[in-house]
Amino acid sequence: MTLAARLEAGDVLAMAALVTHARRGALRHTFRTHADHVLLAPEHFHPPRLMGHNRFGLIAFYDADHGGPRRAGTGAHWAWQHFNRAGIDRRQGVVLALLTQPRFLGYWFNPVSFWMLIEGNALIAVIAEVNNTFGQRHSYLLARPEFAPITARTELTARKVFHVSPFQEVAGEYHFRFALRPDRIAIRIAQEDGSAGIDTSMAGPLSTLTTGRILAATLRRPGGALRVIAQIYWHALRLKLKGAAYRRLPSPPDQEIS
Repeated sequence: MTLAARLEAGDVLAMAALVTHARRGALRHTFRTHADHVLLAPEHFHPPRLMGHNRFGLIAFYDADHGGPRRAGTGAHWAWQHFNRAGIDRRQGVVLALLTQPRFLGYWFNPVSFWMLIEGNALIAVIAEVNNTFGQRHSYLLARPEFAPITARTELTARKVFHVSPFQEVAGEYHFRFALRPDRIAIRIAQEDGSAGIDTSMAGPLSTLTTGRILAATLRRPGGALRVIAQIYWHALRLKLKGAAYRRLPSPPDQEIS
């Protein structure tokens, strides 16, 4: 069964992603961690026990957490609107999926989630939904000309227009690479800004999310999204102690997607 068929049938897939983050330039900083993600089709999925859908659970997915303003999003409807405006219409065999971190005991934060259009085992287009710790969000739509399949060799570029880290300028470009397989996802993002920049990656195997896997992940990496936000602030403190200059929060982009 293809990845698209599994998602359309209602499967929720777990991904224990290895996340790496390496800052280049005069001030270097590198770390590696693991974070638990889910890949699901919001219009089709059947959550396992302990996972809520628009209701409280040990982990939970809320449609309002994605697609549009934070905590007031319209989920899949928003994503389809923007894919349609880009020239991609709904058609049989194409499934809209979301790779994201679920809520943990009601708490939500995602540095980046990925809306993916998947046909069979092929990736057709992506919306990278980026959140910062200041309550703001901006998204980047990524696709090849004529919406040709995105392969592991494809590099997709977007101009950085959104403030993510207070220790970086809003400048330069992002270079995205996606490697999608039925049993694994790997994503690499290189942010280039002259001689400086950041290399980020997340990769891990895909497996069916079960109650047992939810409990195992909770014991192995307790806190879920709470753990992620704590790590963000910890590494921000380390950067400040290394002498990184703090930049004031600029106004967000006028458009919610670029």
